[in-house]
Amino acid sequence: MTTKYLLSASVSVLTALGLAAPVFAQTDLDALYEAAKAEGQLTTIALPHNWCGYGEVIAGFKAKYPGITVNELNPDAGSADELEAVRANQGNTGPQAPDVLDIGLAFGPQAKEEGLLQPYKVSTWDEIPDDAKDAEGYWYGDYYGVMAFLVNKDLVSTMPADWSDLTSAEYANGVALAGDPRASAQAIQSVYAAGLAQTGADEGAAQAGLDFFKSVNDAGNFVPVIGKAASVAQGTTPILVAWDYNLLAWRDSFEGNPEAEIVVPETGVVAGVYVQAISAYAPHPNAAKLWMEYLYSDEGQLGWLKGYCHPIRFNAMSEAGLIPQDMLDALPPAEAYAKAVFPTIEQQNAAKDVITSGWDATVGANVQ
Repeated sequence: MTTKYLLSASVSVLTALGLAAPVFAQTDLDALYEAAKAEGQLTTIALPHNWCGYGEVIAGFKAKYPGITVNELNPDAGSADELEAVRANQGNTGPQAPDVLDIGLAFGPQAKEEGLLQPYKVSTWDEIPDDAKDAEGYWYGDYYGVMAFLVNKDLVSTMPADWSDLTSAEYANGVALAGDPRASAQAIQSVYAAGLAQTGADEGAAQAGLDFFKSVNDAGNFVPVIGKAASVAQGTTPILVAWDYNLLAWRDSFEGNPEAEIVVPETGVVAGVYVQAISAYAPHPNAAKLWMEYLYSDEGQLGWLKGYCHPIRFNAMSEAGLIPQDMLDALPPAEAYAKAVFPTIEQQNAAKDVITSGWDATVGANVQ
């Protein structure tokens, strides 16, 4: 993953009004900050504070760059909702138009193809692996984790060890996803991971995942709500499927009440990369660029790692000795990642199409 650290020149982009945004050498952060401060605001979307440590990341950005207000839209939105927000706000310079996006890997190429993104290459561009970024800078990987289960041990006596266990009668009305599989990248990858556990290979995994969740639903085990930390703690969704970094943060928030355990399944261990991008219609393009520079700086990357997400520059920073040992010690065991499968963009896109279009007909559970 590591490549030689180089600084790259910035690219000029057009705003939604068709005006060229000012061009800055990417090392001239002072000038970029002044331009961003003149805009006065950054509008984000779909960034829950307990997802990847985003609460502290946003606070760190505001502390480093005073004078820029961060307007946070719909923290619980899914990737498809983010793209729809861009579509719905073309030409709108008001507070409902997002400047920046954090979306599942499969949604990056789609958004680029639709013309919803504008390119920008951060200063640490060359430390982002080639297979986790668009060559032209329209989107680029930010962090990754693996799919796992969060289990409320006060309500569940026997821990599920693998996906197949979720159909057991012991887990009646107990299993939920942390998103709607028709819109959420996290939920889509949950279904795909379950299918991969059945097939052992990508071919047919998406449909196998739908069939599996039909079995969970038919068994009376599936709870058709978007699961969150609160629903696990309250017992509405005693077993929740989500990315491990979310589950680790949610477990910490319980402070032992309830007691909870995180289980990485024995099979179907899927790792997922999310990507950052700037809206083609960003009302605050310079603030958006400054946000990207912050996220991909050492400070921003460590902010994500503190929130249990493996930042995309993890290998390069590790080799450079930039990661504190206590952060490494707080992560799940390395063996949990050793057997993880990283689906390609093509595999994710194919799975997304099957799962989003087939959920209603196969599973028939209206997640909301």
